[in-house]
Amino acid sequence: MFSLDWIYYAISWILLAWHGAWDRIGVPDGAVLGTNWAWILAIIFLVVTVRVILFPVFVKQIKSQRAMQALQPQVKALQEKHKGDRETLQKEMMELYRKEKANPLMGCLPMFLQIPVFLGLFHVLRRLDPAKENKTLYGWTVDQFNSASQAKIFTAPIAGKFGSTAEELARLDADGTTVKVMAGILVLVMMGTTYLTSRQMILKTGWAEDPQQRMIQRLMLYGIPLSLLISGAIFPIGVIIYWVTNNLFTLAQQQWVLRKFPPPPSVTAKSGTSARTPVQPAKTGGLLSRNKPAAQVPAKPIAPKVAGPKPGAKPVNPKKGRPAKRQG
Repeated sequence: MFSLDWIYYAISWILLAWHGAWDRIGVPDGAVLGTNWAWILAIIFLVVTVRVILFPVFVKQIKSQRAMQALQPQVKALQEKHKGDRETLQKEMMELYRKEKANPLMGCLPMFLQIPVFLGLFHVLRRLDPAKENKTLYGWTVDQFNSASQAKIFTAPIAGKFGSTAEELARLDADGTTVKVMAGILVLVMMGTTYLTSRQMILKTGWAEDPQQRMIQRLMLYGIPLSLLISGAIFPIGVIIYWVTNNLFTLAQQQWVLRKFPPPPSVTAKSGTSARTPVQPAKTGGLLSRNKPAAQVPAKPIAPKVAGPKPGAKPVNPKKGRPAKRQG
């Protein structure tokens, strides 16, 4: 059976290393404003450590997304060409991706790589129960274990969760109402920041034309945040702090990358507003540049009016018209 102990050891090592660093800097280990900041900062900088390690993967993800966006016209052409022949369509699309060195799965790779970190932190914080006998598991000392199990954020223990039982709360020396209020607020923040990270990327890159990809985008935008309303009840508060911090880091990182490597305007228009392109030029022209429509609309009637001055030259036409009658 595959063991995840190496993940638990790695997460514990990073947490303890950052806690020790903040302790040496002078951040008090005791509670200030009901918060043990050394442990909260250790969780926050666990996120920073992981995201710095995964930054090269994130850059590859952005490049892959740009390649996929550039291929959208060709993908759409293949879909029209092989409509009704799904097997041939899949083969042609995989060949196109191979030829252009685009990987559809690269967009999800950073998220998949963070799943072990999330599970590792979830397991480590869930073990912070004073009733545990083996407190030195995964490289912890007894003092470190006791300090972390008593760590709080605004008097709510980081090992507590919204669904903690009365027995668990008693062992953590925590008030049930305080834990539920703190966990509830953090879950709502977690949902909101998760929604914003997906929305930020979709607004910049546009909605996909492919129905399946658009469905995935909708799932990422609405489905995952809503699912956190239920699953957040079993997350320790420390894990929710990790998730919120990770979302904030993602928002900042995506904003930087999208400014430094913006998607091609033509690709964004095709992927996000292709269905509206015939209508929007008239709307945007009227709102943003009113002089252009005024120049374009009269331009068409002016040509006929220039050719039509002939009725004004009737005195001349009859003279020229006589040979025409003779020819008739």
